[in-house]
Order: sequence, then structure tokens, then C-alpha cells
Amino acid sequence: MPVVAKVDGVRIMFYANEHPPPHFHAEIAEHRAVIDIASLTVTEGFLPIAKRRTILDWALSRQRHLSLAFVRATAHEKVEPIA
Repeated sequence: MPVVAKVDGVRIMFYANEHPPPHFHAEIAEHRAVIDIASLTVTEGFLPIAKRRTILDWALSRQRHLSLAFVRATAHEKVEPIA
């Protein structure tokens, strides 16, 4: 599972065996969440409110990059870091 970004200490990742809908995983300490890329909603898990806001704000301007990373991950291709 490649870490494609680290945002305010939160690791953003994709798994190679992903499933639709397109989403990414966010982890910090004991907190883990799955975030839908299209709607930018947490579909599973939990992140502290401040971290969740930071991640969702970060993801908003990177939705296209996140969607492409999801497609690459599911095709078992190299996923480039997202700045």
C-alpha cells in the first residue's frame, strides 16, 4: 500500500486490491478512515475533526489526481506521490 501523501501527519494511501467506488485511506495514530473521492465523505472509520477538515480541504483541489491514483492502484501500476 503506497503512501501517496502525508498531510498534517495523516498518511494518504491506496491499496492494490481496491474496490469501487473510488476512495483513499487516511491514517494517523490509531485513527483510520476511508474517504470517497467523488463526494469527499468519510464512508468508514474516523478521523479527529481538525484532521478530517484538513484532509478534505486538501483532497478538494486534488480530486482528479486522487481519482487517477485510484485507477492506477487498482491496475497494480505505480502510484506517484500527490503534492
